[in-house]
Amino acid sequence: MAKTKATATTVADFMEQLPPPLADLVEGVRQLILSTDAAIGEQIKWNSPSFFYTGEMKPFDPKEYKRDIAVLNLHRGYVLLVFPTGAKVPDPSGVLEGTYTDGRRLVTIRTREELKAKEEALRAVLRAWLALVEK
Repeated sequence: MAKTKATATTVADFMEQLPPPLADLVEGVRQLILSTDAAIGEQIKWNSPSFFYTGEMKPFDPKEYKRDIAVLNLHRGYVLLVFPTGAKVPDPSGVLEGTYTDGRRLVTIRTREELKAKEEALRAVLRAWLALVEK
């Protein structure tokens, strides 16, 4: 029986299930995020690849999502990068979209060209997020 996205246990399993054009875009996003800082790890969470801070942190309530940096939402055929606590992150570039009451912010990426155009702003947001970690 073939694995489905709901049963993917690793990011590699998840990637194998994606159609080639989307897999290429997701791979570009993954490499950008993971190459920004060695303290960023990835896992399957919320049925998608997600990125988290791997280092030591002060104790906190897990429902605060203080370790979770971003998660990919691919249900629309493109990458919607969701930052669960994005409202707390300084973003002078304006790359983070939305004003959700739960504090999340989004970045939409439809093509490799769009990813390239947003690369430096995304790296700046990721670094700003890491600077806010309570160690």
